[in-house]
Amino acid sequence: MNVLHDAPFEHAPGAVSRHAEDADWWRGAVIYQIYPRSFQDSNGDGIGDLKGITQRLPYIASLGVDAIWLSPFFKSPMLDFGYDVSDYTQVDPMFGSLADFDAMITEAHRLGLKVMIDQVISHSSAQHPWFVESRQNRTNPRADWYVWADPKPDGSPPNNWLSIFGGSAWEWDTSRCQYYLHNFLASQPDLNFHNPDVQDALLETVRFWLERGVDGFRLDTINFYVHSAGLEDNPPLEQDQRNASIAPAVNPYNFQNHLYDKNQPENLEFLKRFRALLDEYPGTTAVGEVGDAQRGLDIVAEYTSGGDKVHMCYSFDFLSQEPLTPDRVRRVIEAFGDKAPDGWSCWSFSNHDVVRHASRWADQVHDRDAFLKMTTTLLLSLRGSVCLYQGEELGLTEAVLDLKDLQDPYGIQFWPTFKGRDGCRTPMVWSETQVNGGFSGAKPWLPVPPEHLHLAVSAQGGPDTLLSHYRNALAFRARHPVFAKGETTFREGTEEVLVFERSMDGHAILVAVNMSDGPVTLKLDVREYATMADSGAAGTVEDGIVTLPAYASWFGSKGMET
Repeated sequence: MNVLHDAPFEHAPGAVSRHAEDADWWRGAVIYQIYPRSFQDSNGDGIGDLKGITQRLPYIASLGVDAIWLSPFFKSPMLDFGYDVSDYTQVDPMFGSLADFDAMITEAHRLGLKVMIDQVISHSSAQHPWFVESRQNRTNPRADWYVWADPKPDGSPPNNWLSIFGGSAWEWDTSRCQYYLHNFLASQPDLNFHNPDVQDALLETVRFWLERGVDGFRLDTINFYVHSAGLEDNPPLEQDQRNASIAPAVNPYNFQNHLYDKNQPENLEFLKRFRALLDEYPGTTAVGEVGDAQRGLDIVAEYTSGGDKVHMCYSFDFLSQEPLTPDRVRRVIEAFGDKAPDGWSCWSFSNHDVVRHASRWADQVHDRDAFLKMTTTLLLSLRGSVCLYQGEELGLTEAVLDLKDLQDPYGIQFWPTFKGRDGCRTPMVWSETQVNGGFSGAKPWLPVPPEHLHLAVSAQGGPDTLLSHYRNALAFRARHPVFAKGETTFREGTEEVLVFERSMDGHAILVAVNMSDGPVTLKLDVREYATMADSGAAGTVEDGIVTLPAYASWFGSKGMET
């Protein structure tokens, strides 16, 4: 079956499009992340592109999500696969053209999907014309558009700051005989946000895409924008304070407390400028990526508070290796509520930078499919917006690649202990019978794992598949707005069962999720709640005793029709 040309269908049966009449559509929205290189190749070069995305939009709409987020497709030398931008207002030819982008956004809007795009503005490519000019000498008009500093008297870098990709965060430049800052690859120099001209130029590139009709932005490394102008050394972290949620444990980046190279208070003023620009385009939004192992939730709280900065952020609280348990979920959600009572978070279990949760958490479980259905139910029941990463609705596992197949410079640098990000970026599988899973007729830029083929879209048409569960769970969430915007109150559960209530405008839904691999029963006061038949959940209640099979849930409502 060639699923690329199947008859299109809009939203999943029973799904409700909230954002059509709601300028606050982002609050509680479900956003589907697309990694363009790996979604659909339309021209036979082994690399996904914008036309391929457009062809697959009916599938995305069929899931019942509210929006798509596209990882970078801008002009780039692709040394970090598009996160090194050399032109912020052009599509890289490997992905197509501006006309292809316009056609894609038109089709997305026709299908009721909002479109969000990555903005990578903490740094640019070293091939960006701004940096080419800046590095020529110390007197040119853009001489201070990037972060330049003199060496120490012994010629060593200005301070001890480290790059996430390994080694010093400073690179020597022979034209200026100075060091420039790069928090990532040496080919990704950091822009100087202390210069208002830099801020103005970057905001104009954002306006360019707003004028083309985009509905929002995902802001890459949002807490890296501003560095301390004093260039102070970061203090060390004791070993028991180190947290490998942002960088792998083998990376010395974890040895420092990053007080000065990011997370600076001046960033708040830039974010206010960014928000003021978005407010000129009603109904647009932004979600920021906060990468910090010590203060992630605190920064999310700062950046989303007050209604005058970014609309929402996500941190790495559910993207690390730490096992998913009722206690952990409650701790994270309650901590966010305490730190950011007027803020908003965007939760996700997988993305393009971390090991897929189908492997990270589910490799050790007895019934992977049941476990993944449970995590879906849980994620879509939480207060906050949600990001789903392409292929998680199929249960794609982390691909195990040989060194010869790796493309990610991060993985090549830290091989073999850390194998980089390619394992979660392998191509989407559309058909179990077509070559390369229907992604491309040519050799793909990353191999299609053979173990993914039986999980292809074409193989998951039955009612009991994980894909069907995603569609049903998304439709259930959409039918009950309390999930998107309601308050959360936790009840006492057990080590295996998470219990919480979502409430709004006199309506309430009580949720019990068994996060263990065995059946459980618990006594729960459910006298005021009616079991929600439309949830499709397997849990039952009798005489105040809730019975939950392994990885099952139960939903009860009060104050609303069921």
